[in-house]
Amino acid sequence: MKAMLLSAYKHLEITEMPRPEIGPRDVLIAVQACGICGSDIHGYDGSTGRRVPPLIMGHEAAGFVEQVGSAVTRFQPGQRVTFDSTISCGDCEYCRRGEINLCDNRRVLGVSCGEYRQHGAFAQFVVVPENIVYLLPESLPFEHAAMIEAVSIAVHAANRTPVSLGQSCVVVGTGMIGLLVVQAMKKAGCGRIIAVDLDRGKLKLARELGADEVIHAGDENVPARVRELTGGQGADVAVEVVGAAVTIQTAIHSLRKGGHLTLVGNLSPQVEVPLQSIVTRELTLYGSCASRGEYPQCIELMNRGDIQVEPLISLKAPLEQGPEMFARLYSGEPGLMKVILQPNLPV
Repeated sequence: MKAMLLSAYKHLEITEMPRPEIGPRDVLIAVQACGICGSDIHGYDGSTGRRVPPLIMGHEAAGFVEQVGSAVTRFQPGQRVTFDSTISCGDCEYCRRGEINLCDNRRVLGVSCGEYRQHGAFAQFVVVPENIVYLLPESLPFEHAAMIEAVSIAVHAANRTPVSLGQSCVVVGTGMIGLLVVQAMKKAGCGRIIAVDLDRGKLKLARELGADEVIHAGDENVPARVRELTGGQGADVAVEVVGAAVTIQTAIHSLRKGGHLTLVGNLSPQVEVPLQSIVTRELTLYGSCASRGEYPQCIELMNRGDIQVEPLISLKAPLEQGPEMFARLYSGEPGLMKVILQPNLPV
């Protein structure tokens, strides 16, 4: 099969690889669309330590069922499907409690971190276990379905955040996940959503996708402006989608007393936080990791148009253009957000 291999850091090549073999409970999928994730870009240069070459990256994908294992009962060849990026074992204590994102034996597609190597979906075919596969409606394009993994991160964050109808929410960071969080928090019942970023183009898109107010962090004192917009109190909840000290501190200082902060961004392994502000104002912090079975909910939200992903897709390209797309994303090309690669696109 044709695949895009990370053969060395900052070096991707289109090459021929053996088609993956399937076990009794596996599903072989002909990949029709696979998104380039920000974590793939960070893995591209080795900065995360979780994409050790040689590796086929890619974990945001959808396609047709090509073949099923002998014990598979829920799927058959020809069906349109997507799949979770997290391979959970189904047997550990966390899986039995439904906390599959905390699985003791968790693997992530397209990741190689020393403990394991799990080839991903920047290829014509990928094999995944039946328990992480989901059927797609005919009305949902594969290019949109490749975004379900990203949508599930936003929806899981919204589900983790205690929101009452009409409350205010600050979303710090309006990259792709942040823009999805804006939409998810609106559906969760927030009455006023305030988006914060340094990129005016992203703030414009945030407003188009449901943010009621936007704040350019380079122009204004964000916490002070949030208090102005919330009757002097601060926001009821905040979602931080960057993962850096300065943005986490901005989110904390933008909350009212007794407020709740959900941390989604995972850029820095350690950050400094204003401890006394958290303690004396009795703030609650939640971590939000990946997703926890929200795929059916996400498929329904997207299929109804309640969460829009088309405005976030910058380019759709054949797999052969993958190395070029990675280089453009890695360079930080302005206006380039989500790129979808199509491994089985006729050339």
